[in-house]
Amino acid sequence: MTNKFGLIGYPLGHSLSAVIHKAGFKSLGIDASYDILETPPEDLVDRVKFLKHENYTGFNVTIPLKLPISLFVQEVDKYADIAGAVNTVKINPDKTFSAFNTDAAGFRKAVPSDINLQGATAALLGTGGASRAAVLGLSDLGISEIGVYTRNIPNAMDYMAYMRRKFPHITFTAYQIDAVRDLSKYQILVNTTPIGMLGRSADMTPIEENVLKTLPDGAVVYDVIYNPKKTVLLKNAEKLGYKIINGLDMFVYQAIAAQEIWFGKTPDFNAMKIDALENL
Repeated sequence: MTNKFGLIGYPLGHSLSAVIHKAGFKSLGIDASYDILETPPEDLVDRVKFLKHENYTGFNVTIPLKLPISLFVQEVDKYADIAGAVNTVKINPDKTFSAFNTDAAGFRKAVPSDINLQGATAALLGTGGASRAAVLGLSDLGISEIGVYTRNIPNAMDYMAYMRRKFPHITFTAYQIDAVRDLSKYQILVNTTPIGMLGRSADMTPIEENVLKTLPDGAVVYDVIYNPKKTVLLKNAEKLGYKIINGLDMFVYQAIAAQEIWFGKTPDFNAMKIDALENL
């Protein structure tokens, strides 16, 4: 019997999930399908019924359903609990849902081993689900202070209070993203906003070049967007001589972690990344 998997979210036109997961299944010798299941928020209840009724084995979750899907799950792992966001679900034989967040592991594993962020200070752009996974990853990497840049500081207060409670060892400060002028105290800048994503705002950048160049020498610029593989932000950062990390490795590593949850086996990173690159 073929194992059935899929991705839910909306819109999904740009998604490479099917490509990389199928490459992973193939590398493991597992007979499985992977469907792109566009699901607007108002259709989530029907989609959950469909996934159970059609005997799916598991599924991934992306924007804007990473928070609402938690209403339908019976258990969550530590990372999904802290992030308050779910991106991977395993459907158990009794049709209950076990939920996980593999974005944090993906974020952390994509940082090359020669980059040491122990005790460093990070600038984090955005306060959505991806930013929560980034905080988890940054915490695991030893970051001591995070400046959170947001469009709306009052709206981010719940987020800030939550992060301070969950990560008491990290100092959090909120800033207005439009007012950013000086990034000189940060060793790493992380973009978790969709600004720069193909199909949305590919010609835009969340941080202008004249502000970006205030980062110190040797700083890292990490954009969690994987399509295009070099956003305007990363192109500018590379031109200015900074180390850059794009979202593709994170994307592949979070998919690997999902398959480890589903199968208890680790698929081939290179096979998955090559197929992703060929389809970008």
